Amino acid sequence: MEEPRVRVLADLRALAEDSQIPSGARWALSEPGRQLDANLVHLPAGRRVDTHVEPDLDVVLVVVAGDGSMGTPEGSQPVATGSLVWLPHGSTRDLTAGAAGMSYLTVHRRRPGMQIRTRSDK
Repeated sequence: MEEPRVRVLADLRALAEDSQIPSGARWALSEPGRQLDANLVHLPAGRRVDTHVEPDLDVVLVVVAGDGSMGTPEGSQPVATGSLVWLPHGSTRDLTAGAAGMSYLTVHRRRPGMQIRTRSDK
């Protein structure tokens, strides 16, 4: 078994500024054997992630570039480059990019893979 190595995986600032990818995921953690998932996502100006609840996972969100707002049942909260947001599992939220768009990194525990089971395994 190979020993784990520490290394730089990406330049998030450069990826956030890459206009070749207009929206969606710009980077995803894909290291084998990892316990975490992480994604760099870009929302163009005014675009939004609709209101949703993540029932199982706590998520940390870091705004890497741009700004916008995080909607919660308590009201809208502004977020901008450098904002660190805690999204506990079960919380309701939405996200809207500001006039310049917004790129953000999410980090959370890795979801277990789908498992195919026989009837006798249930």
